[in-house]
Amino acid sequence: MPIAITAPMTREQVRTLKAGQSCLISGVIYTARDAAHKRLCESIARGEPLPFDLKDSVIYFVGPTPARPGQAIGSAGPTTSYRMDAYSPTLIALGQTGMIGKGRRGPEVINAMKTHGAVYFGAIGGCGALLGRCVKKCEVIAYADLGAEAIHRLEVENFPVIVIIDSQGNNLYETGPAAYLAAQSEEE
Repeated sequence: MPIAITAPMTREQVRTLKAGQSCLISGVIYTARDAAHKRLCESIARGEPLPFDLKDSVIYFVGPTPARPGQAIGSAGPTTSYRMDAYSPTLIALGQTGMIGKGRRGPEVINAMKTHGAVYFGAIGGCGALLGRCVKKCEVIAYADLGAEAIHRLEVENFPVIVIIDSQGNNLYETGPAAYLAAQSEEE
């Protein structure tokens, strides 16, 4: 049974999640890919205000396609997360509690997650059209010149994700294959 989550998420809520759990996120999340992350971190370095409050925020690594008539958004599949690894520790330290993407994360990101209390969710690549149906409202809030990579504010309902790395550093990319191999050994 998936765990219902409301975003934004507090650090206390994040600490209850465990690697491997299926979740359904409802509430407000933001989109940002590498170009937007770079601009956010440059703004932070200059002491400028950000276009949204990082505290308890969830950022989805996606560049959505344009919406069809009657839809809030087009296809919204995750992008490869390691592109944000240079920027994520800074954002986590300033209050970001959740990230949604696909693929592995580097040790600096995982250390920041453990230190500050954040979680990395995986969304299924190749299902962008289905994931887009979970988006009820979408608006560009910053960096419109980046096109699909602009920062969007999304209102989502029952957005399906899996906890890949929890706030203790447990990593499904490591524990999942190990559990599978152990189960295979028992069957032999």
